[in-house]
Amino acid sequence: MKISALHDLYIEQLRELYDAEQQLRKPLAAAAKAAASQELKDALEEHLDQSEAHLVRLKEILESLGEDPAPKKCLGMAGLAAELQEMLEADAAPEVMDVGIIGSLQRIEHYEIAAYGCLSAYARLLGREEDSDILQETLDDEKEADEILTDIADTVNQEAHQGEGAEVDHDEEEEE
Repeated sequence: MKISALHDLYIEQLRELYDAEQQLRKPLAAAAKAAASQELKDALEEHLDQSEAHLVRLKEILESLGEDPAPKKCLGMAGLAAELQEMLEADAAPEVMDVGIIGSLQRIEHYEIAAYGCLSAYARLLGREEDSDILQETLDDEKEADEILTDIADTVNQEAHQGEGAEVDHDEEEEE
């Protein structure tokens, strides 16, 4: 596709974000299964439901533009999803796995926050206020998900660190 105007870029990036949301379904579901913290599991399952709604919204915007909602490969999300998958395959203690899942997912959320923020701004510039409102709604969902992950991380990070502290103390006793 030739990109000679903001409108072209807008469509291209809508398609990429549509693909990004699709790419996330499997690893997000796998992360929910792998999480040890029930609070984290619940948050991931809720966000998985939200991601389905995000896909519907993106499809509706593309169709309202008269565009086929065929996704365009999102290489950024492919890399982030691969990092999450690598974490899920690691041989990690449950608390450490939760920390790794949260870190991977927050990088994903930040990517999505940037993408939805840009698209909402493009929509406003293009006079597509309804699109902008829809994209802003999804942007708000992504920001909320990031905040929830941060709140959960406050507890999970501490648990993982305390587990390390116990091991360090044990090692120090052996050295004496």
